[in-house]
Amino acid sequence: MKAQDMLVERINNLCKEKRMTYYALSYASAVPMTTLLHIVDKSTANPGILTIGKLCDGFGITLKEFFDSPEFDGLDRLDV
Repeated sequence: MKAQDMLVERINNLCKEKRMTYYALSYASAVPMTTLLHIVDKSTANPGILTIGKLCDGFGITLKEFFDSPEFDGLDRLDV
């Protein structure tokens, strides 16, 4: 699985877990809705750590908590 797919899977799983829509996540994280949608539809290949950090703020978690999850288990290197 590509890193980009893992990232989208993690965002979607957190949205389900926290019962958040993309709109609610966009609002809570101050990440523009278009940016979030481009990440999720994979038209943005590399969203950047600052954007991921803002999404984490919106979810109320740390970057460590974001990446320390089953979606990223077994990731030795990034296959983009």
